[in-house]
Amino acid sequence: MTSFCPESWPEDPTPASEIHCEECGLYKQGTRMVWGEGNPKAPILVILDNPGAREDREGNSMVCGTRQTLQQAVHEVGLNKELIYVTYILKRRPVRAYDKESTRQICMHRHLDEQIQVQQPSVILCLGNVAVQSFFQNSEVDVKGLRESWHDVKGYPTTAAYHPLAVRRRPNLYRLFIQDLAFVASRIQQSI
Repeated sequence: MTSFCPESWPEDPTPASEIHCEECGLYKQGTRMVWGEGNPKAPILVILDNPGAREDREGNSMVCGTRQTLQQAVHEVGLNKELIYVTYILKRRPVRAYDKESTRQICMHRHLDEQIQVQQPSVILCLGNVAVQSFFQNSEVDVKGLRESWHDVKGYPTTAAYHPLAVRRRPNLYRLFIQDLAFVASRIQQSI
């Protein structure tokens, strides 16, 4: 296996029709819209809660801890980075308090649902409880109860894994994170 070196995956430009969207109110916080990164035609759609500081700063080549942990695990399970596309529930990074429930609902229906319909991924992987609860539209579910199993959400096989930042903070979760990505890799490799 080749050695691992984190890298910035190419950013997918926000569609011109959405770049100035003001519906959710996060534009007032001064952050830019980040649509996603990686291969937009990839069979694996990874959903995170929102862009981080690195994604919010255009042109910064630094790879943040979230991306480094995700890329390390992708490498370890033998997935090609071209098989992965990363996007977000919220397309802007919140920097102040906001109405979490209504904002997430607006963003889910205005942006993410539409994005998924266009991209038609083979599988969806939600990372972290915010992404899981938002995408599953159920505040009672969590990663622990959903991981290593497939669930039909909006017509797509969907599973869950811990958020890479949680994995960095609690290294004992890394083994589970690897298991979850191997679970996704196994499904994708069967369909290729």
